[in-house]
Amino acid sequence: MLAVASLLGSVARVLPADLQALPYMPVLIAVTPWFALSAIVALVFAWVGKHWIAMLLAIVCIVAQAWWQRPFFSPSDRLSPAAIAAVSGASANTRDVYARVMTCNVYKGRADAASIVKLVSEQRVEILALQETTDEFVRALDDAGIRDYLPYSQVSTSDGVYGNGLWSATPLGDPADDDVNSSASFMPGGTVEFDGTDVRFVSVHTTSPTRGYWRQWKRSLDELGLMRAHEGSRYVFMGDFNATTDHAPFRDFLGNRFSDAAQQAGRGFTFTWPADRFPLPRFAGIDHVVLDKGMTAGQLQVKQIPGSDHAALLATIAVK
Repeated sequence: MLAVASLLGSVARVLPADLQALPYMPVLIAVTPWFALSAIVALVFAWVGKHWIAMLLAIVCIVAQAWWQRPFFSPSDRLSPAAIAAVSGASANTRDVYARVMTCNVYKGRADAASIVKLVSEQRVEILALQETTDEFVRALDDAGIRDYLPYSQVSTSDGVYGNGLWSATPLGDPADDDVNSSASFMPGGTVEFDGTDVRFVSVHTTSPTRGYWRQWKRSLDELGLMRAHEGSRYVFMGDFNATTDHAPFRDFLGNRFSDAAQQAGRGFTFTWPADRFPLPRFAGIDHVVLDKGMTAGQLQVKQIPGSDHAALLATIAVK
């Protein structure tokens, strides 16, 4: 039974994007890496019981999972020593081509704003992306001193209640309420200059794959995928994608242009959700930092934020 369950869970990962939008399929695929554990348990029991077919199925699953998850443990590129040194100073240096960035879904404004500001200060964050903000939460951020570190911002909302936002240590050029024209939410964007290089940052929040919204979930990722054709800007997308790299629509969005920072850095899994269901551990990496061609990421960290159902994701990026 464990071998068959592992096989079915693994097969779901290779289904076409349209089939992955069937009811509950996105939820199943979100836990894809964990089927490696069930396959290992199945292999042990099958070996003890001499169930050769079950052993074969378990081995196939283990090999497939090892191949799919290998990028998380094998860096495709590494940050230079200069990049690491640049973000290790006592304060952020906004005149180079390196930056510490952070994203977090603040759970409809319930996250502790002071904890976010403290993390921004400790990590010398230069660009911050937040999702599910409220007017009250933004005021709490201001009261906690966010503008002492990130004085420039662009926050927008499509429903007048919950929004997404960007905060920056340097001016945001050409700020926009929505860079993506998404049916899910307004995804604000702004351009940050790095020593003569312009990079467009976008705060992302796609539709959650919950009951009745399966197709809308895929549609919001497909709309994001249209950004691959925007050749006039270099992008960094940060936020709650409600998808992992095991979801075909997310991989389609990446295409041959964008890359997931966690996979590029090879530092292991960056599970960010759920962060509020103790003793259940975080088991899905649905928050991402996505980079355009020619950029490098490293030093990824996942940090707990009180009050939120998502952990914060931090990364160091080199834009050239």
